[in-house]
Amino acid sequence: MEYIGRKKSGDCIFCTLPSEKRDEENFILHRGGDFFVIMNIFPYNTGHLMVAPYRHAGCVTLFSEKESAEKDRLTQKCVAVLRDCLNPEGFNIGINLGKAGGAGFEEHVHVHVVPRWTGDTNFMPVLADTKIHPEHLRSTYEKLKPHFESA
Repeated sequence: MEYIGRKKSGDCIFCTLPSEKRDEENFILHRGGDFFVIMNIFPYNTGHLMVAPYRHAGCVTLFSEKESAEKDRLTQKCVAVLRDCLNPEGFNIGINLGKAGGAGFEEHVHVHVVPRWTGDTNFMPVLADTKIHPEHLRSTYEKLKPHFESA
């Protein structure tokens, strides 16, 4: 409900949040050369991370080989860290391109890395339109952050 009811600024979070230099407050876990890792503050599941470029680009076809390599390396790092810290049984990794593809920020492409556990979807989102998360977002950030120090 916080997400649904909040006033939308129209700003691109993938542009504004890194420029604020308030990584802990904005749940930015890692800053690379061309990409950064940020927690989704309205996650599908505990530990839902996103790998995004600093550059405002709307499609993966706009990435250079160097950028694509960093995107892939950080996506792999996210999987490794989440595996070590949260012990998920699987992952959903994907990019939503365009509004019809489900992109919430269609002008700024980003990779979703979502840890999954058997049975993590239950009756609550289906019947009560509510997601249950076993851990507070701040606790997850503090658990994951040290593992990105060496990324």
